[in-house]
Amino acid sequence: MTSKAAILGQLRSEILNLELKPGSILSETALSERFRISRTPLRDVLKQLAHEGYIDVYPKRGNLVSYIDLESVEQMIYLRSTLEKDILGNLASGSAALPLRGTLELKEILEKQEEAIREEQAHETFLHWDDAFHKKLFALAGRGYLWDLIQQSNVHYARYRRLHMLKKEKLEAILAEHRLLLDCVLRRDASRIAELVEHHLHEDINAAYLQENFADYLNMSKPDSLKPASGAEENIES
Repeated sequence: MTSKAAILGQLRSEILNLELKPGSILSETALSERFRISRTPLRDVLKQLAHEGYIDVYPKRGNLVSYIDLESVEQMIYLRSTLEKDILGNLASGSAALPLRGTLELKEILEKQEEAIREEQAHETFLHWDDAFHKKLFALAGRGYLWDLIQQSNVHYARYRRLHMLKKEKLEAILAEHRLLLDCVLRRDASRIAELVEHHLHEDINAAYLQENFADYLNMSKPDSLKPASGAEENIES
């Protein structure tokens, strides 16, 4: 039997990685058989996933992987943008330059991002190094706790980012912007930081890309009252 903690971690990962797509039904029977766990501890896992926003629970419909909530995404972008303008601005205008070790680590991360773009499944590796770049900047500013805090409310934003990173040209644009941001910090030029961060984090939220390619992943695609289609009830548990 798999532990509740292990099941929780596995389902979180599958939802964040879009292996379990938004709107997918999580059958208690199927999950119980898959993880060899009884219904009572499994329901504790599902309750926790619902609390964290990974799934939604609907009467007669059951447990559904949550649709990507663009309002939550916009709120997270606003939070990150506000923090990163301040953090990078302070790094660029502070009395001391970045420590050599930190500078070298940031440059190495950018090299890893460039290498990732050439991989077949570029987006997953690139996303890892994208997070590493921003996390390092937070750490160098003494704000590592804030980065960790952001990650705790990340289910909608993480999936939104993954979908945009499916485009290789998007990865190239992100890398170019990372280089510009680091260059401003190293040259002690705080004047462009706010503009660069605003574009870096806000550009995609109003783009038509998600609506055109992944409309069925978004919260706006929910059926009215989430009523099951005809004949679906027999495959759904209350």
